Amino acid sequence: MATIGTTPFHVLTKPVGPICNLDCKYCFYLEKEVLYPDTSKWAMPADVLESYIRQYIEQQDTDVIHFGWQGGEPTLLGVDFFRNIVALQTKYANGKQIENAFQTNGVLLNDAWGEFFSEQNFLVGVSIDGPRELHDAYRVDKGGQPTFDRVMRGIAVLKKHAVSFNTLTTVHRKNSYNPLDVYRFLRENGSGHVQFIPIVERVSAQTTQDGMTLVSPSFSAPAKVSGWSVEPAQFGRFLCAIFDEWVRNDVGKTFVQLFEVSLEMWLGMEASLCVFRKTCGSAMAIEHNGDLYSCDHFVYPEHRLGNIMEAPLGEMAMSPRQVKFGQDKNDTLPKYCRQCEVRFACNGECPKHRFATAPDGEAGLNYLCAGYKKFFTHIDPYMQFMAAQLRQQRAPANVMEWARIRDAEFLQSARPGRNDSCTCGSGKKFKRCCGASA
Repeated sequence: MATIGTTPFHVLTKPVGPICNLDCKYCFYLEKEVLYPDTSKWAMPADVLESYIRQYIEQQDTDVIHFGWQGGEPTLLGVDFFRNIVALQTKYANGKQIENAFQTNGVLLNDAWGEFFSEQNFLVGVSIDGPRELHDAYRVDKGGQPTFDRVMRGIAVLKKHAVSFNTLTTVHRKNSYNPLDVYRFLRENGSGHVQFIPIVERVSAQTTQDGMTLVSPSFSAPAKVSGWSVEPAQFGRFLCAIFDEWVRNDVGKTFVQLFEVSLEMWLGMEASLCVFRKTCGSAMAIEHNGDLYSCDHFVYPEHRLGNIMEAPLGEMAMSPRQVKFGQDKNDTLPKYCRQCEVRFACNGECPKHRFATAPDGEAGLNYLCAGYKKFFTHIDPYMQFMAAQLRQQRAPANVMEWARIRDAEFLQSARPGRNDSCTCGSGKKFKRCCGASA
């Protein structure tokens, strides 16, 4: 089949649907089971899998094809299922380079998985929410038992087999109050590549017509933000605290996705992360039966684009309906956002979170607005410095020394008395905190 479109698109693949061996209390995807009542058919059928791989490769005019495998929990399908995937990718590659990313909770990882990932150069993402007590607060198994030790064993397997991996950490109500504990744990126990994903969900007062309780931004009936969702201002404080540690000690050593993407935007580039782009729509999700949805966060009947066994994948990805879905992100941006000084970086973030009301009463404000505004304003001088360094072909890591000099200058200009509270916010007296070394 000829290539349908020239604009690359990405599809997050759910070959096992929402089926998972864990029962994370904040998971928005587990209840998607109600959309597919035939519980005997959760694995992607062979004909659907082959058609999907063939279409995904053939219908994109790009030399590199990126596959993303997620769930639910994809390791439930077993290693042989993914060996078959690699064989099908080789069959239809037609000279194109194939890359695979695999998201897992890590619980079932063993040597067989480690050997496979290493042999096939999979990039693996492991979900872990920080130290034991913060991870186990919500990430439990079907029996309500903690999972931290099992996840750490899975990470050890990846390290043993030299598998490229990163960590994905959700920021929720509990771990958001321990930013440095979370960051330092990930820095010391992970791969050096860190992603933070805010948990924001609204719970309907009643089960919806589709049988779900976690609702989309357009849901107009009574609903409230869940008790596990991160609070807007605290999300900003969480990010700022980690950034302050990173920008003084870890630039070039620990890679935090949000910070790297922020630097792209301060350089005037389009963000590589869809949530910060002016428009979206190029990142869809496919269910185990071949149903294609506008986005992983919009797997609702009204956002189903069709099925790949009935319509070409590329045709649905480029359809007027999907284009409108992506353009709506910009077209529905409230006036309050359009006038914001950090709009160039935020662009209203993900449409999934746009259910709040702006100060002027206009609907569609991002629930996390206060947090992002605080964060992007806070990092501005450091991002400007790093961007300037890159334009001068210098290392952005020079910001660490610049930050230390800036701190010292500030300390001298605003030096408190010995018995005054320290300006760093520790709560200690100046003479027993920053003043001790000064």
